[in-house]
Amino acid sequence: MSVSLRKKLILSYVFIAAVCVFLISVFANIFLESQFKKYIIENQEKKNQEIIGLIMRQYDEDSGWNEEVVQKIGINALENGLILKVRDASGRMIWNARAYNNGMCQQIIEHVSQNMFDRYPGWKGQYVENTYPVLIGLKHIGSVEVGFYGPFYYTDRDIAFLNTLNKIFMGVGIISVLTAVILGSFMARGLSRPISKVIKTSEMISDGNYSVRVDVRSNIDEIKQLTHTINNLAATLEKHEKLRKQLTQDIAHELRTPLTTLQGHMEAMIDGVWDPDEERLRSCHEEIVRISRLVGDIEKLTRYDTNNITLNKTCFDISQVIRGIMLNFQRDFMEKHIEFRYNGSEQIVEGDRDKISQVIINLISNALKYTGEGGKVSIILSRKENGVEIKIKDTGTGISEEDLPYIFERFYRADKSRNRLTGGAGIGLTITKSIVEAHGGSIRVNSKLGEGTEFTVILPIYRK
Repeated sequence: MSVSLRKKLILSYVFIAAVCVFLISVFANIFLESQFKKYIIENQEKKNQEIIGLIMRQYDEDSGWNEEVVQKIGINALENGLILKVRDASGRMIWNARAYNNGMCQQIIEHVSQNMFDRYPGWKGQYVENTYPVLIGLKHIGSVEVGFYGPFYYTDRDIAFLNTLNKIFMGVGIISVLTAVILGSFMARGLSRPISKVIKTSEMISDGNYSVRVDVRSNIDEIKQLTHTINNLAATLEKHEKLRKQLTQDIAHELRTPLTTLQGHMEAMIDGVWDPDEERLRSCHEEIVRISRLVGDIEKLTRYDTNNITLNKTCFDISQVIRGIMLNFQRDFMEKHIEFRYNGSEQIVEGDRDKISQVIINLISNALKYTGEGGKVSIILSRKENGVEIKIKDTGTGISEEDLPYIFERFYRADKSRNRLTGGAGIGLTITKSIVEAHGGSIRVNSKLGEGTEFTVILPIYRK
């Protein structure tokens, strides 16, 4: 049976409060009763000594014992559960509680016994008598036998005190549980409410509403992290949804033109409007090649996007690779009158030579494509603490601030007016990033619109 978080939290608070109150009550009861027993035993002995002191003062050297006062002391002690026997020095009985009222003595013993059995089932108590000598100085003038239910006993007032104490503990327990329910409800609401909002927002996100965000303020770190994560997830999904739509539009646009051309040519030739000569067939073939190239780009991206790039690693001097690639691009740069510079020394790296070459080719191609006549493109190779650094900087058109975070996304093109003839399919940088990260490196870009772009690639240093 499933239970809501709020109800479970409230029940948890109540359970914890009840357990704490129960344990506190039990241990407090044990401790207090232990101390109370000690107090009762000590108090009993103190009373005995007080009674002996009172009886001792009833003796006079000349007139002897004041038996009338001794009787009053005995009766008072009897009312407090003590059965006295007072003898003089010769052993003569001065006062005997049992002789005075044996029925009352027996009734007191039975009453105390019942109190103790009610309090402690299985109580093993019995009637005991302690004899105390009565001395004046060193002179023995008599003795007092104090009988009581031992080893200790509770009077009615003692029982009433213990019962009141238990009622207080019970009341505190009930108040604590009720307080736990009330405060737990507020606390559980404070915890469950933001989580409920997160659940509701997550359901809306799962339904495709990526623009929704969790607007909850909480001082709990985990809830803050949860809401932040959900909002980041929504933002990421929203971004990917935009890219997916852009991808669909781009592919539809790229396919529509050659397919429309092919359809028009074929219908014209079928209807006899055009003769199927070599020139028209060559035109159709070019459109088919364009479609095949687009499909090839998509397949290539899929291959690099599976996180299973196979690397044939070797150790090589990356400066030689860069200089060789520059020679291949030299004519293209000269035709556009772009200054092409290189600054670097020998740097040994461990990686897939062909794939790293593809990274450099992609970045140089972009620099050549978006740098106008009279511009500059420079490559700087250096060794840093975190790896071998390759900087490819141009003075081209640059990238706008709003497009910069997305340039490594598949099929993303900052210039929406570009087509495959002028700007490619928009997968070059995606593949570049995948290759660099597969080598354990990183790539970043800095750019300003109208001022140029700088790509920085970091590759791990070769360590022998």
